[in-house]
Amino acid sequence: MIGQGKTVIQAEIDAAAELIDFFRFNAKFALQLQHEQPISVPISTNTMAFRGLEGFIAAVSPFNFTAIGGNLAGAPALMGNVVLWKPSDTAILSSYTVYNALREAGLPPNIIQFVPADGPVFGDTITSSEHLSGINFTGSVPTFKRLWKQVAENLDRYRTFPRLAGECGGKNFHFVHNSADVESVVYGTIRSAFEYSGQKCSACSRLYVPDSLWPQIKARLLEEHAKIKVGNPADDFSTFTSAVIDEKSFRRIQSWIKHAKESPNLTILAGGNCDDKVGYFVEPTIIESKDPKEKIMAEEIFGPVLTAYVYPENKYKEVLKLIDSTSPYGLTGAVFAQDKNVIQEATEVLRNAAGNFYINDKSTGAVVAQQPFGGSRASGTNDKPGGPHYILRWTSPQVIKETHVPLTEWKYPYMQ
Repeated sequence: MIGQGKTVIQAEIDAAAELIDFFRFNAKFALQLQHEQPISVPISTNTMAFRGLEGFIAAVSPFNFTAIGGNLAGAPALMGNVVLWKPSDTAILSSYTVYNALREAGLPPNIIQFVPADGPVFGDTITSSEHLSGINFTGSVPTFKRLWKQVAENLDRYRTFPRLAGECGGKNFHFVHNSADVESVVYGTIRSAFEYSGQKCSACSRLYVPDSLWPQIKARLLEEHAKIKVGNPADDFSTFTSAVIDEKSFRRIQSWIKHAKESPNLTILAGGNCDDKVGYFVEPTIIESKDPKEKIMAEEIFGPVLTAYVYPENKYKEVLKLIDSTSPYGLTGAVFAQDKNVIQEATEVLRNAAGNFYINDKSTGAVVAQQPFGGSRASGTNDKPGGPHYILRWTSPQVIKETHVPLTEWKYPYMQ
């Protein structure tokens, strides 16, 4: 709560519940693999052994979820790999606490090495080693691209083809149809956009509302926005959100708000204040855009900034295509509608726009084993941590055939 600015519920969900779920369900999924064996016949037995990869896995974890760091390192280790775990510079203590908990629970020494390090130095070091067998990454698109390019440049030196898994963020949407339940839209959007100061890869950052519902939704958003308490969650449990993680994030978000104030196509409806006197506080901000292609509708902000675009009610089909084409990301998205035909149409048009797609629910809050998480396009490799197939990324299966009846002749019957 203090180190990462989380409220009590966000801290409990992350550092306790989700982390425990990752460890428990990964173990469950690993045991299930043992039962997924090849077919055997009377004269021979066939088995599949799930080996760790030959070499080491580099786990690079973000600041925003302690559970993610535990899983990035823990899942490969569970499947028999050795791991170098580089935590985020702004979440070292919480990650180190998880590492120590694993050691106290019986993790043998040197299976996971905890390596706080400069990012580029760590990247250069791991990608230059012939023993690199995989990178398990959550972070920014530029960093993941840099690692990917370094792997490509060093491909001839590796003993095996490294496996790269990455989750890189998103520009997540809430699409509202005129058949939507207004209160559900308002409450879901407030939580998704502003909880944890919008510092979730899945946070809603763009909202599309029909003109017929906009007056009502706008009024309710502003009404609820006025109730949001921003402060120190360790001092006041009624705090809804707190400071952003560091000065770099603060300046980046502040520059987006400055852009909104200066752009003729953007209007700040609520919020927009920034204060770095004690901590890096950004007031939850709601913006209306006249231009659906404005860069604030396309680029990731990773802060408590929500931009709404109001569309003509009878143009919802065009807006669905607009949502799909506006941003390079494809992580999460939500559709709010009661019309089943619209839901079906939106599901089809937006099939590549979101790896986690929600119907009448907010774009955040994926639960391990219920909604395995990840997206494609610029959002990553969509390997779905929290699901049963994720651990396969960190194994090298070996098939073993044991024959019980020896051969007595090299010639085939037709040769007699």
